[in-house]
Amino acid sequence: MRIDKFLNSVNLTKRRAIAQDMLKNGVVKLDGIVSKASKEVKVGSKIELIYLNGSKYYEVLEIPKTKTIPKSTQEIYVKELSNGI
Repeated sequence: MRIDKFLNSVNLTKRRAIAQDMLKNGVVKLDGIVSKASKEVKVGSKIELIYLNGSKYYEVLEIPKTKTIPKSTQEIYVKELSNGI
């Protein structure tokens, strides 16, 4: 699954357009490398989202089969890491 679709599907961004804008501005890293929107996400990949007040780190646990998932099931697909990659 493309990283822009993944970020939106697992509710890390509110809209896909926001995910694409973040990717265009270079504030999303996939496995430690600044990513483009078309980059494929795989199980075990590490994602870093860089914000003004710090970064958040996530590990991909599973790829969703549907376009969106309920927020209550987010922990099935992605795990927030406390100290980075």
